[in-house]
Amino acid sequence: MLFRDIIGHDDLKQHLVRAVQQNHLAHAQLFDGPTGSANLALALALATYVNCEDPQGTGTPEADACGRCASCIKMNKLVHPDLHLVFPVANMGSKAKTSEAFLADWRQMVLQSPYRTLPEWLEQTGADNKQGNISAEEARSIIQKLALKAYEGRYKIMLIWLPELMNVASANALLKVLEEPPERTLFLLVTNQPDKLLITILSRTQRVAVRAFTDDEVALYLRQAHNLDETRARQAAFLANGDMAAALQLLRTEPESGPDRHSWFADWMRACYRQDLMALVKQADQFDGFSKEKQKGLMEYSLRLCRDLFLWQQGAQSLLRLPEDELTFVKNFAKVLQPVHIERIITDINEAAYHIERNARAKMVLLDLSLTFSRLIR
Repeated sequence: MLFRDIIGHDDLKQHLVRAVQQNHLAHAQLFDGPTGSANLALALALATYVNCEDPQGTGTPEADACGRCASCIKMNKLVHPDLHLVFPVANMGSKAKTSEAFLADWRQMVLQSPYRTLPEWLEQTGADNKQGNISAEEARSIIQKLALKAYEGRYKIMLIWLPELMNVASANALLKVLEEPPERTLFLLVTNQPDKLLITILSRTQRVAVRAFTDDEVALYLRQAHNLDETRARQAAFLANGDMAAALQLLRTEPESGPDRHSWFADWMRACYRQDLMALVKQADQFDGFSKEKQKGLMEYSLRLCRDLFLWQQGAQSLLRLPEDELTFVKNFAKVLQPVHIERIITDINEAAYHIERNARAKMVLLDLSLTFSRLIR
């Protein structure tokens, strides 16, 4: 990954390049950006640049790695011996609990596109109903790898994708390494939720704020990388709202793959409104069979649509970014609910998501929600 491969973010690219050229690059960088942003892509581009043997355009806004030297070629395939990759994995039983066992799969996913999400990654590894995390065993592996000297490059690079999924033991182990980093070691932490990191880790990293993509940037990428026509690219960019991963997911979604999030939520709310107990029990059974990440994704979508309902009721329709079927649903359902009802629903869904994340039985959680909402809506 080179800086020139990333759409937009020119100021941030130049800031990172200048930090390297002026030897002001902090040993631990925290690439903080929303889901579907360029945070992982920028971290990989920086990793390529710092070990490039023939950097180009020094002192100009177009400064970048050459893309041709031995180091760049290895980085382009994510096989550089001085690049160490850590990411969340699910406990699969038969496989080890560290990134090493899944490295080939992760490389393949990121090389296809650096704009990826945790649910996509866990689905690719067949994690089924398990959640991903970075274990204490992984932290011990990090310490062992960093004890070695650099093989070829100027820096040893430890790139950690989604460090917020570290458990307490692994986070404390990382903290010790950040406090006393080995010589010529660069930590690149790529996060979507920095509030879940230990405050002590945040204080020992230099934050690199990565904004979401603009609609124009998303549309340009879709046209260039996927040969979409202008109209389809604009539509996908509008619905994605700056989330490149969501835009790419829109291209991959096929109707026959099962009920989408909106259909599922709309059916749920209609069954609650009718107080159709049989339908609600059936939907709870279906929900119980989904993967853990899909369950959490449906809860997140439900919260977003509740927000859209509230905005519609308050006359802020211009802030909504919805396809026609979802907008129609919002218009109709907003007539049924009062703002106080929406507030209660949001509170209950947040609590349900909390319990699901902590492995409560999903069927019971959803059925309890459904019965509560049935009484509330009527």
